[in-house]
Amino acid sequence: MNIVVAGTGFVGLTHAAVASEYGHHVYGYDIDRARLDAYESGDRQAIERIVNEPGLVDIIEETLGRHLFFTNDLEAALADAEAIFLCLPTPPKRDGSTDLSMYESAVRDIAAVLAKRENKKRVVMINKSTVPIGTARLLQGLLEEAGAENVGVASNPEFLPEGNAVELSRRPDRIVVGADTEEDFRILRRVYPQFQNHVRIRYIETTPETAEAIKYVANTLLLTYISFWNGVGARLGETFEGIRMEELKQGVTADDRISTWGSYVSNGAGGSCFGKDIQSLIYQLRSAGRETDLLQSVYRINEYQKRYLVERAEHEADFNFNHKKVALLGLAFKKRTNDMRDSSALKGVETLLARGVSEIRAYDPLAMEEARHWFDTDKNHLFERISYHDSAAEAIQGSDALFISTDWEEFRGLASVIMANAEPPYLIIDGRRMLPDYDYEALVEAGYSCLAVGGHLMQPEATQDEMPQPALALG
Repeated sequence: MNIVVAGTGFVGLTHAAVASEYGHHVYGYDIDRARLDAYESGDRQAIERIVNEPGLVDIIEETLGRHLFFTNDLEAALADAEAIFLCLPTPPKRDGSTDLSMYESAVRDIAAVLAKRENKKRVVMINKSTVPIGTARLLQGLLEEAGAENVGVASNPEFLPEGNAVELSRRPDRIVVGADTEEDFRILRRVYPQFQNHVRIRYIETTPETAEAIKYVANTLLLTYISFWNGVGARLGETFEGIRMEELKQGVTADDRISTWGSYVSNGAGGSCFGKDIQSLIYQLRSAGRETDLLQSVYRINEYQKRYLVERAEHEADFNFNHKKVALLGLAFKKRTNDMRDSSALKGVETLLARGVSEIRAYDPLAMEEARHWFDTDKNHLFERISYHDSAAEAIQGSDALFISTDWEEFRGLASVIMANAEPPYLIIDGRRMLPDYDYEALVEAGYSCLAVGGHLMQPEATQDEMPQPALALG
């Protein structure tokens, strides 16, 4: 098929590349010429500076110039299009609603070109990114306003976790397609023939509104799992002696009715989807006069978790961050990506700077360049207190405390690195429970203090004047 993917960020580039791998003729359209130049170069480093996703560059190298093309010439891209996927930015506004200004601008441009085309064969415009329920009708109205004829609308939300997007594009758990006519469903079936009648993959055809809602409900439920374990599981482990967090999770999730996904405790979930989507759903339901207490609690717990460990360190370890140097390991919102959107590290940096730290010594395996963009010293002079380092060991050197914020595998074996580069008294804050119990024990025996999410403060005996206080209550 002839496919156009409008917008070549994480979602768009992944979708375009994998579709080209299956033999479709795909044009990736974007107004950012510098981004397109990087993709067209085929240079791994240039591409991964924009979208760093395992396996993605390999596909681009294989299909570029044969099945995969990039352009900022909209008329050329749309000349023979049969399916147009909209993978456009839909950021949140301050009130939680979705900013559709970039979306509408791009749709108007596309609709104007489609209205002028001589070839009036059927083409379907498909919302791929997460958009508010009813956006398919907005799309339909914009097409009619422009006079574009024989153009269908559909919703085909993506369910791609960063770090595993290529693999799950090739082997998804589901394909959800919402459309109004059999003609449009047939076009979408031609896009995804390999996934129909599959023994494992569920191919679901429904209305555009249902497809839009499926994405919101799925992401909100996932965040609910995470917030439940942080708001209940972690609090139990931090409050009552003798609770072992890993065994608590094993025992609870042994019930087949209870999801194992999300059954971990952390310093909060980030990324481009969860926070934005739950805020949008709250706004949509509130605008319709519906109650949103559950959703608000889920969101509040997750946001509080991002600063909670700093407050625990002050309250339980009596640690004063003022004029201290803190090593911050992990800046991306999760491992295997350089994406820092809504990362817990962003809130961590904000919280530490507000406590008066003299330096944040930062390290992340992939997100260092991205961090310099987020922490622009021209926008906030306090970011001058952030220094960037080439390894965990280098970041730890000269620091007074360590905060592990992202679950990179290399942070699991840090005990010897910590002992080699920092002397007690020294506080280790583990926001991902990356260190095994025997490392905690070895560190405490050597004079270090350890505070992990979901567990009690562990201190050398000489500093334990009294039993650890219970964790702070949510407020």
